[in-house]
Amino acid sequence: MKSSKLTVLSIAIISALGLAQAANAGGRPDLVLAALKAGKAQHMSNELIVQFRDTSSAADRSAVVRGLGAARVQTLRGGKAPLELFRLPKGVAMEDAVRALGNDRAVDFAEPNWVYQHQSVSNDTYVTSGQLWGMTGTYGSQAVNAWAEGKTDCSGVYVGIIDEGFMYDHEDIAANAWINPFDAADGVDNDGNGYVDDVHGWDFDGGDNSTFDGATDDHGTHVSGTIAGHGGNGKGVAGVCWSGVKLISAKFLGRRGGTTANAILAVDYITDLKLDHGLNIAATNNSWGGGGFSQGLLDAINRANAADILFIAAAGNSGADNDATASFPSNYAADNVIAVAALASDGSLASYSQYGLTTVDLGAPGSGIISSVPKSSKGSVISGYASYSGTSMATPHVTGAVALFKTLNPAASAAAIKAAILNQSTPTPSLTGKTVTGGRLDVSGF
Repeated sequence: MKSSKLTVLSIAIISALGLAQAANAGGRPDLVLAALKAGKAQHMSNELIVQFRDTSSAADRSAVVRGLGAARVQTLRGGKAPLELFRLPKGVAMEDAVRALGNDRAVDFAEPNWVYQHQSVSNDTYVTSGQLWGMTGTYGSQAVNAWAEGKTDCSGVYVGIIDEGFMYDHEDIAANAWINPFDAADGVDNDGNGYVDDVHGWDFDGGDNSTFDGATDDHGTHVSGTIAGHGGNGKGVAGVCWSGVKLISAKFLGRRGGTTANAILAVDYITDLKLDHGLNIAATNNSWGGGGFSQGLLDAINRANAADILFIAAAGNSGADNDATASFPSNYAADNVIAVAALASDGSLASYSQYGLTTVDLGAPGSGIISSVPKSSKGSVISGYASYSGTSMATPHVTGAVALFKTLNPAASAAAIKAAILNQSTPTPSLTGKTVTGGRLDVSGF
């Protein structure tokens, strides 16, 4: 107990020394501290993310680490202004550490490693039977009309699935799963990105290249099928994009959820693939939420924006007004974010769906959505299908629409695609005063 008190005292001393020299603190410490005080946003109990300033010296950074009594877990982003993940010693309160480091001249911002959860409540077979209402129904995305005009092929477009892993050999996904041409499975990091044999992507939760870990990766597989279920193969479902589009796995959600640190790594992984290899990545699908405000994650989203990648996000499933109570990541005020609410098949706003006149952009089909899942059978994992509900299920309808629009309009920027998606939404009574557009996704005019 004595050493813990000394550690807290050291933080106070460092804070006092740095106060006179500190520039305005980065991030939003007010939002972070408010979330900690409210106690509703989960975080790893002793993990702290620290963004150092580019003016900080190695000695400055070492002093911060000594003052915290912290152990470095991982460098999330290197360079002159490193972003680091630390483990705090017992006895140091997260709120005290965040407040103290907000006054340190070497630190831009400090925040908890928040925990996120996926946003689901829990001649293709389901198309011909009329059960795939999100594509074919009156209040669906109207993808069926685009398909009737031959708009099914999204070749040359890539989408990042930031989620659980997905079953890349599922019968309805395999044709559209990305295989990395830059890093063969040979035990060598051929493309030099720090991830050895990232054949289908990377598992940031597990720290390996095993992006699919069995039947528990059902959520990621479900959203993938809505985006890119192989259409016209006489089985299962059809995604908004039937063929050509390639899904890249950036797995960061595990059985216990995912963390800010791993979400940052996942977003940057997709961004770097575009910057390093010129992949035509149009968007990432982000059917998850929770935790408080994170400047580190917002910075990663803004880096994706600079790379012309849209960030499609689930509005959340608590039924709350996001204008009144912010929900992250959908509430981040980044130009590339599209926040999505969930509709039921009768056109009503789903009872669980969060909304927001200024913070949620549009609605999309989210209740009773049938899509691909992995299923356990006699000790093995086989292709299956299931009906899930949630803003998680609404989000990939929009992501698929982004990929389709990008294919049809290859020169369109992320900003132009977002404007088109929102401007072409169909006015819907249940969304009037509830979303920015007051409408639902409609791809029939693409």
